[in-house]
Amino acid sequence: MSAGLVISAPASGAGKTTLTLALARAYRDSGLTVQCFKSGPDYIDPAFHAAATGRASVNVDSWAMDRATIERLVARGADADLVLAEGSMGLFDGVAMRGVSGTGATADIAAMTGWPVLLALDPSGQAQTAAAVAAGLRDFRAGVRLAGVVLNRVASPRHEDLVRRAMADAGIAVLGALPRHAEISLPKRHLGLVQAEEQTEIAGLIGEAARFVRDHVDLDAVLRSASPWSPPSSARGLSANPPGQRIALARDAAFSFVYPHMLEAWHAAGAEISIFSPLADEVPDAGADVCWLPGGYPELHAGRLAANTRFRSALCSFAETRPVHGECGGYMVLGTALTDADGARHEMVGLLGLETSFAKRRMHLGYRLAELAAPMPGYPAGTRLRGHEFHYSTIIVQPDTPLAVVRDATGAAVAETGSRRDNTTGTFFHLIAEDR
Repeated sequence: MSAGLVISAPASGAGKTTLTLALARAYRDSGLTVQCFKSGPDYIDPAFHAAATGRASVNVDSWAMDRATIERLVARGADADLVLAEGSMGLFDGVAMRGVSGTGATADIAAMTGWPVLLALDPSGQAQTAAAVAAGLRDFRAGVRLAGVVLNRVASPRHEDLVRRAMADAGIAVLGALPRHAEISLPKRHLGLVQAEEQTEIAGLIGEAARFVRDHVDLDAVLRSASPWSPPSSARGLSANPPGQRIALARDAAFSFVYPHMLEAWHAAGAEISIFSPLADEVPDAGADVCWLPGGYPELHAGRLAANTRFRSALCSFAETRPVHGECGGYMVLGTALTDADGARHEMVGLLGLETSFAKRRMHLGYRLAELAAPMPGYPAGTRLRGHEFHYSTIIVQPDTPLAVVRDATGAAVAETGSRRDNTTGTFFHLIAEDR
């Protein structure tokens, strides 16, 4: 039987990701099998989890997924000694209106699984008040249990002692305290953490974080605080409509944002996935019946993509007879042009009329519920899809027919409707699940 634990915090920036990775690697180094998950729509952290554990990690999301899907996904941890589910934002932070099985809050996953919550708590600028914050989180929602806290960025031994005494008075276990001066952190980028596959030093960073945590966290106490758990007997398999029988999937540093559970579901449905690299000027598999371009950081490679005429020409030929779909960055590359952050305009594939720019950055962030006005690969017109949008690009022109009516989590319509032209479609949102 496995044991489960949720890693959360009062807010973003408290050190959840670093603590999760450090604990995962420390326990793996001790001989345990560790399985990680990511609560919420962040598509970057699971790759870091995989680097720390040696096992693929997936997202679980209560706004976009029903309970049965979440149970099927977490069932992959049944053979692990320890399951660590990393939260997003603060423990109870979600959207205002409930989705399929919750608001997207980490607390939904904790309540659903019964796994207790280990808080990464930053007491900077406070002392005893940190215990009040932890106690408030502990008591805020029935069915969400607190395992204890790991203090992060502690200023001094005296500071630590003050916080520990207050936590003891509140009946909250302090399972570790990480000194401020020795903080371990991972590089940032405008969409959050730099992707794991981009960092040649990632193994060393995680190893250093694990050593740091071993010195300052009671690993035995953390392990004892995890809740014994086994998945429901019915929680087996994934279901999703693959976009085709043989899928040509763009995959490299410019095209890497795709939810792992979607790829697994396509495989489970019998689809074959053929990988190609647009950055290497490779072309989609001629035997594929659909081409899929995920999101990523095309703006960082726009000049190179524009120069790769073999890729661009082959993709245009492919689209004459077969469907091509792009998500976010992939969608932008399917357009006519992309202006990078320095103001340089680069010609893109031209299958769609979309033109975008990063010269004037504006954040687009949030859950999306789309009702398709026309088919896209894998889904007929009228299908409702749930996804997530996160980018800083601005639409300069979008002359094509909208693909869908797209709304945010409050039900308000958003301008980023996606678009379609002939066999080509694209969306700014990343697909998480069909709205069943």
